[in-house]
Amino acid sequence: MVIGGYGGFGARLTRRLLAAGHQVLVTGRSAEKAAAFCAGLDRAEPVVANRTNGIGLAMARHRPDLVIDAAGPFQASGYIVPEACIAMRIPYLDLADGRDFVTGIGTLDKAAKTAGVPVIAGASSVPALSGAAVRDLAAGLARVDSVEIAISASNSAVAGPAVAKAILSYVGLPVRLWRGRRWESARGWQELRRACFETSVTKPLKRWIALAEVPDLDTIPAMLPGRPAMVFRAGTELGFQMVALWLLNWPVRWGWVRSLLPVARPLLAMQRATGWMGGMRSAMQVDLRAPGVARRWTLIAERGCGPEIPGLAAALLAEEILGGRVATGARDAGGLLTLAQFDTLFRKMLVVHETRERHYPPLYARAMGERFAALPPAVQAIHDVHGDGGAAGEGTVARGTHLLARIIGAVMRFPPSGSYPIHVSFSEREGVERWTRHFGPHRFSSELAKVGAGVAERFGPVRFAFALPSDGTGLAMELKGWKLFGVPLPRFLAPRIAAREWQEGERFRFEVDVAMPLIGRVVHYTGWLRSVVAPGPAQRSQRAIAG
Repeated sequence: MVIGGYGGFGARLTRRLLAAGHQVLVTGRSAEKAAAFCAGLDRAEPVVANRTNGIGLAMARHRPDLVIDAAGPFQASGYIVPEACIAMRIPYLDLADGRDFVTGIGTLDKAAKTAGVPVIAGASSVPALSGAAVRDLAAGLARVDSVEIAISASNSAVAGPAVAKAILSYVGLPVRLWRGRRWESARGWQELRRACFETSVTKPLKRWIALAEVPDLDTIPAMLPGRPAMVFRAGTELGFQMVALWLLNWPVRWGWVRSLLPVARPLLAMQRATGWMGGMRSAMQVDLRAPGVARRWTLIAERGCGPEIPGLAAALLAEEILGGRVATGARDAGGLLTLAQFDTLFRKMLVVHETRERHYPPLYARAMGERFAALPPAVQAIHDVHGDGGAAGEGTVARGTHLLARIIGAVMRFPPSGSYPIHVSFSEREGVERWTRHFGPHRFSSELAKVGAGVAERFGPVRFAFALPSDGTGLAMELKGWKLFGVPLPRFLAPRIAAREWQEGERFRFEVDVAMPLIGRVVHYTGWLRSVVAPGPAQRSQRAIAG
């Protein structure tokens, strides 16, 4: 029984199951649509029911060997269908991508085991295919520091109401992310960026992607060694659609409207009106970073094959369940399939996928060369950034009192004078590190990149170039030049920056003093940090219980 069996993804899955020789009960709320879909298809029978009206009676009447829920959206759905399956001792599978729905399916584990049936959530592109790709990339690694996943659908794969509602359910709303070695809050459909999807045998795809909420944000950090940071981004093919939705998320973020769900219908109509634009290529990419190594898996689906991919995991797991090869109990699909199993289906489609690997040292090791190994261990540890990291400690800030110093400090978002708990998040992308410093509730960021044998640090439009003199006790940052919007500025106007890092006991110590000519001190901050280590299994269990 396929609930939503004549819908977008459900119809493709139904045809795949019929081709494999199964008899399928095509279930939905519309008798006309179900009958029209089944017309001319052998072994397809229409059934009128949906997950909130009549599904239990339909299951009791037909007693299917397996129920697959492909209807969606799952973001605000309860467990009516899987609970009914458990009560009737019928295996259950779904294509859910709702974060809470998929990660909460374990609450049914005891009941499913008692009933002797498997109950599997998330048999779709996420977390089933994404989980398979991540585990394949992580093979042989003792620690993983970060994972980033991106999916971009072709414009010809016009989204249905369920997909549109799923996306709009989180646009502009808080999304909880594990990065910088702690949980932090971001906003759905923000962090807009350009991605390039390419393989050695396909033409590259350059698309806009933005932050999305999926089960992987919870499941992947928990499954890999090192508890890596996890970010998921998604996007459509057309850039103006992405920018429009990015703009629409701001009223939600500002609290002007509660969500974009009330405008789902007109937005979907506008998306469909532009369905003729663009091409028929979809893509998926998984980036994994570990100490000294970066691995990337890329998939590109040609000629409209992209919409077939969300149903592949369900087709594979249906065979596994019906063959008695899936253990009883309730869990997500993120760890149940391998990339090799998907490859057997990809080979029958116009789908190309490949994995690439490159080795690289962290930024400061590249800039300093052999001198990096001579630094104290605590200093090395802070600069050992491979995709993501975090450190915590305490610090003290003293702000300048001159009016111009106060204005500069406010523009740079330096914290007010005082003592604070500190957390620093480190992220690295394409050789550039971003340091986000949290002094209590106050936050300011900068980006660092290699310049010769030193580094350049950018605060907005201002860029400072530093040499890195060092010895066995630590390192300093010596200003060599500065630019505003890329234009070099005179050295005599440059701020006087004294920055040094050293080890004291087991702690990393730092001190930064910034002053301007004729103005005097702008800010002085000093303190200590320790790298935050990923929690072990016992700690994670305790936190889960506390939660």
